[in-house]
Amino acid sequence: MTTLSVASNYVAGRDIEPGVVAMLEQAARNKGEPAYRSVTAAEMGPKLEAFLARNGVAQPRVEGLRRMGGGASKEQFVFDLHAAGQPTQRCVLRMDPLESAVVSDRRKEVSVLRRMESVLPVPPALWADVDGSELGRPALIAGFIGGVTKPSGDSGNVSGLGTLVPEAFREKLSAQFIDYLAAMHGVPVDFDPEVFHVPDADPKQAARWQVNWWSSVWRDDAIEGSPLMGLAERWLRDHLPDTDELVVVHADFRTGNYLFDEDSQEITTILDWELAHIGDYHEDLAWIICHKGVTAEGEIMASGLLTPEQLCDCYHRATGRRVNPAHLHFYKVLSVYKCVAICLATSAQTAKRQHSHQDILLSWLTAAGHAFSDELLSLLEESPL
Repeated sequence: MTTLSVASNYVAGRDIEPGVVAMLEQAARNKGEPAYRSVTAAEMGPKLEAFLARNGVAQPRVEGLRRMGGGASKEQFVFDLHAAGQPTQRCVLRMDPLESAVVSDRRKEVSVLRRMESVLPVPPALWADVDGSELGRPALIAGFIGGVTKPSGDSGNVSGLGTLVPEAFREKLSAQFIDYLAAMHGVPVDFDPEVFHVPDADPKQAARWQVNWWSSVWRDDAIEGSPLMGLAERWLRDHLPDTDELVVVHADFRTGNYLFDEDSQEITTILDWELAHIGDYHEDLAWIICHKGVTAEGEIMASGLLTPEQLCDCYHRATGRRVNPAHLHFYKVLSVYKCVAICLATSAQTAKRQHSHQDILLSWLTAAGHAFSDELLSLLEESPL
């Protein structure tokens, strides 16, 4: 466990990671803004060239700028960057809309990508406008990595919901998936303490920070009250587990957030690091399990790859860490609680305010929140604690 010490931050009597407080406060300010207007490629090109020139790129020229699909949180563009004396570089611009399904911090995303680039395949973080003062909205420019999120011909759902990886791909992808999860959890947590705060005030702080974060999201964005969410929050507070070892938690590590080469079945990159934080390894395991696919025989496959039991066994063999069933169940409840908050609250409100480029997708996610509510009730009923 880390020996770093970070002072606790209390907001209205709630112990929350300081960086999350800043994100939630900014999100609250954004809610009063008028409808969001997406920037066009024609508008973004000159802005990008001016930004890159100010950041040391000699005679930058942006060509082939176009939108990329996918994702419920960021506006994404791909482009070719030409610079004096340098080979052409394909880049991806990820930019925050006014609001999205989840709020996040570009500083954290850049910091964790640069730490992970020597450990596992991630997009190289090249430049960032962390506060949006230059590009209009907070943004990250990363190197482009090729690959697919699912085999061709597989329609699947958006955002990785209900994904079942075809059987022919599961064995090879599962092995890499576990190896990279283990590698990520083996990275020391000695980040810049101004960017990544460490929940080490007491053994329950890692879990408490997460409960306080996502219950704050629910309170801020819920369209109407929910007895189920109130019951779940009370259950979570009554069952906060001790964290035995702090690790870098990806917080969205699942099928749909890695790319792979369809022919070789090699994972080419791990995506979407914006929710990364320091916490309990059970959190990532629970999130993987809760994003599940179901085979024709009715077998549950964690992240569409392998059974929950296989996931935990493989993780134990790869890391030596034991999976505590009670801790895992706590984080499964938290994972689904988060999904309800993201879908039934934030996504619904963001679409209602027209604050995103993905209002149609966010409206679809709102409906998915009812399925997550059913799952949350089931998890509470089967609680072994």
